[in-house]
Amino acid sequence: MTLNTSIECVLFDLDGTLIDTAPDFFQVVNTLTAEHDRPAVSREAIDQTVSDGARALVKLAFKIEESDENFAALNQRLLDLYHDKLLNTESELYPGMDQLLVELDSASIPWGIVTNKPEKYSLRLLEQLQLLQRCGVLICPDHVQEKKPHPEPIFKALEKLQIDTERAVYIGDHLRDVQAAKNADVIAVAASYGYLAEDAKVEEWYADFILKSADQTIDLLNMLKFA
Repeated sequence: MTLNTSIECVLFDLDGTLIDTAPDFFQVVNTLTAEHDRPAVSREAIDQTVSDGARALVKLAFKIEESDENFAALNQRLLDLYHDKLLNTESELYPGMDQLLVELDSASIPWGIVTNKPEKYSLRLLEQLQLLQRCGVLICPDHVQEKKPHPEPIFKALEKLQIDTERAVYIGDHLRDVQAAKNADVIAVAASYGYLAEDAKVEEWYADFILKSADQTIDLLNMLKFA
């Protein structure tokens, strides 16, 4: 489907929105649990937790809190395993996202990524998927003072792309993504196909739009036409 929209920029959250990264986390979490003779963690549990980051995965897998004396070492080991895994990543774009990026490129509409994933891991993942050169801007926690839901990361991305807020879209699969978009006064789109917690109620996030699948994104953007 051809893209015909008034939107001037599309920004994505990374994990659970643009790219399905859970397969890598499933592998490394269960490598770590096996190293410590702990039970494996289900893919469903990983999917429901991964948006909250590595620390949340350690808590899930080992049933401990950050105050535990072993927590820091386990968290670092998980991050090291993940960084290595990215060289042989099983992550991939969500269905329909490759076509969307092709259409955005063809229409000369810049797109970028605003993520709470540190730059070290984001860069390696995007390089492996051959997306880094296509991405107009990448904003990670390393680049800002405040992380999402603060609007600073979105503002920084738009500043680099030289785009105003009124015709920009931010798509994300977590409440903090919608809050960041609202705080930045851009169009807020909730990706309900992403890594939602078991008790998540997307309709209560007050996003401007909700995507039930990634391949609905082009249709949504084509609805967004302005005088």
